[in-house]
Amino acid sequence: MTDSNPNNNADMPAERYEDLIESLESLVERIESGEIGLEASIDAYEQGAKLIASARQILAKAEQRIETIDANALTEDGAE
Repeated sequence: MTDSNPNNNADMPAERYEDLIESLESLVERIESGEIGLEASIDAYEQGAKLIASARQILAKAEQRIETIDANALTEDGAE
């Protein structure tokens, strides 16, 4: 997985949200299928937690961006 340091470039997430979700779904399938042992399941769970944290960070940035767009739109509407 790519380094997801938020200070690198705030506008360009290290991973796409959709890719993170796809990876997470794959991990869940592997855990639920029982094809991996306990230790590997714990490792997969830990990796999943990191994927969730990255996805939440992307969603938070998207929410901030939408709020900024909405605020700008309201300001522009009021200025006319």
